[in-house]
Amino acid sequence: MDDATRERRASVDEIAKYLGIKRHMVYGWIERKNMPAHRLGSLWKSRKEDVVDWIRDGQATGPNVSRKPR
Repeated sequence: MDDATRERRASVDEIAKYLGIKRHMVYGWIERKNMPAHRLGSLWKSRKEDVVDWIRDGQATGPNVSRKPR
């Protein structure tokens, strides 16, 4: 088994807690923003590193995400 196969995937709840956001936001990102995630049965799983890279690349922002003005 190689490193990629052994790498643990995080649940929606774990991703939400890690990022300090609500779980419904994670589901919204998966559905509307193509957040990197894989469905395993009825559960969504993601690598934390992939999600952080996705956010840093600006993929979490856009017309479907409301932002507070600065």
